[in-house]
Amino acid sequence: MSNNNYLSIYAKSFYWAGFFLPKKVFIKCSALYDFCRTVDNIADDDGDLNIKKKNLLNFKNNFNNKDYDNLIIKNMWELINNFKISTKIINDLFDGVECDLKDKVQLNSKKDLLIYSYRVAGTVGLLMAKILNVQNNNALKSAIDLGIAMQLTNISRDVVEDSKNNRFYISHNFESIKETLKIANLFYESSFSSIKEIPFRFRFSILVARRVYRKIGLNILKKKNIENYNNSGKIYVNNISKMIQTILSIYDLIRLSLIKTQDHLRNEEHQIIKEEINLNERF
Repeated sequence: MSNNNYLSIYAKSFYWAGFFLPKKVFIKCSALYDFCRTVDNIADDDGDLNIKKKNLLNFKNNFNNKDYDNLIIKNMWELINNFKISTKIINDLFDGVECDLKDKVQLNSKKDLLIYSYRVAGTVGLLMAKILNVQNNNALKSAIDLGIAMQLTNISRDVVEDSKNNRFYISHNFESIKETLKIANLFYESSFSSIKEIPFRFRFSILVARRVYRKIGLNILKKKNIENYNNSGKIYVNNISKMIQTILSIYDLIRLSLIKTQDHLRNEEHQIIKEEINLNERF
């Protein structure tokens, strides 16, 4: 299994957190990210919409037909077989990316936002949990929550860029951005206690990723109004701040050892998602 560098190019926050994983596990997580990034890039690349739809269909067919000449597909199937991953999760990811292959993308409700966020990112959290040998169902639900939280953070950060691409996941005003981050924070909180169910040697990396990504949302809120937000460019977490969040994650690791695992907190939102997707079949 190759160690591609998509993580270092496209996902610097995850790449930072990946330093705290054992090397063999990091390589597996990198292979997962390579696959997810490849699918996502089909929708995000410049080009004719019909060509992108054709490219997604071709890649999906190549995946389903186990085209092992494609190393990214081969590595993904290796993960699926080794960790007994349901391909329904992969199909959910394909469905999420397909939602972006429209002349205009418009989400009109909280339900639309939650289902989209599950498909493009909750799936990634669930796949990552599988690779980390998470077995507990509440912990798998919390892995979905962390993925959704991170996607809602992305959506809140990228409103200007997305609108230029005719994608309107939320309204282009600061109240809508703040409300989306408020929902994201509920999912960040829901994800915390079940990290206890992750094997100990993997926990710190997840805690770091959770803190660093949550910090993006806090940096967005510091803009205070839509004018400052529009003029801020890409909002990110610099290396000094990443170091601070990493140190604070040590406190999280200690706190995690002192609390009891809670029941899953976001059952209401999961029920909304289950109106279209049977999440239990993905576990």
